[in-house]
Amino acid sequence: MSEEFKIEIVNPEKSFLVKDDVSEVVVPAFEGEMGILKDHISIISFLKPGIIKILSKSGDENYYVEDGIVEFKNNNLSILTSTIFNLADMDKSKQQDLLKQAEEEANKNDINDQSKYLADQKVEVLKTLN
Repeated sequence: MSEEFKIEIVNPEKSFLVKDDVSEVVVPAFEGEMGILKDHISIISFLKPGIIKILSKSGDENYYVEDGIVEFKNNNLSILTSTIFNLADMDKSKQQDLLKQAEEEANKNDINDQSKYLADQKVEVLKTLN
């Protein structure tokens, strides 16, 4: 009996990733890290800045996301996000650029609480990648 399910990650330009041999995906939901296994109940949730971990037969992958919506139903996991990076491809200078942007955002004077929270999250996550 297969324990695998399908994931599709879409960003506005294109389908970013499709895999159908996934055994578990961990997503940074607002409620906290959420692990999704085959036959998980249907969910729709929002993502906050963090790391998506994909565990599969063909190897594990980690992605940094800044936002998104995750939906799971009928053993299909869809993630829609505007900003996603494969950590394997992210070099130090890219991390530093993103971190700098996030810090500038977090330090703006006219920032509202929610934007500040998200910017602070980005800073925290990016700092742990080093």
